[in-house]
Amino acid sequence: MTIEIIGIEQLKEYVGKPLGYSNWYTLTQQQIDQFADATGDHQWIHVDREAAKSGPFGTTIAHGYLVLSLIPRLLPDILTVKQAGIAVNYGANRIRFPAPVPSNSKIRLGAVITNVEEFQGGVQLTVEATIETENGAKPSLVAELVYRYYS
Repeated sequence: MTIEIIGIEQLKEYVGKPLGYSNWYTLTQQQIDQFADATGDHQWIHVDREAAKSGPFGTTIAHGYLVLSLIPRLLPDILTVKQAGIAVNYGANRIRFPAPVPSNSKIRLGAVITNVEEFQGGVQLTVEATIETENGAKPSLVAELVYRYYS
């Protein structure tokens, strides 16, 4: 279920409240290979299926930054903000990758708005984002992300 927020003022009502979870999304080996090509990171743990079988995870795993880059794909399943001006990714205060995402795994995003503060020209939104892998014992990604909405 997507929470639809109308305007910046309504964002403040959601500070500290869990927004829910995105739909499950399958992260494929093809996406991992494409990410490796785009970034030049062809480390065997990501792209060499045969070598990865005898590696620490028994299969290839997604790049941490690939998992991070899927947040814009998953976040609209949880939250849309309308009538708030243009939104930009302003950065991250913290990013951790506590557990791997094996190729062809299902992942989903959970999110909590932790802070909303005004600045000249708009509002800054801080979101605690957690990506979990289906049947994973701990999160695959935990990040504190910062977005800005310019009015």
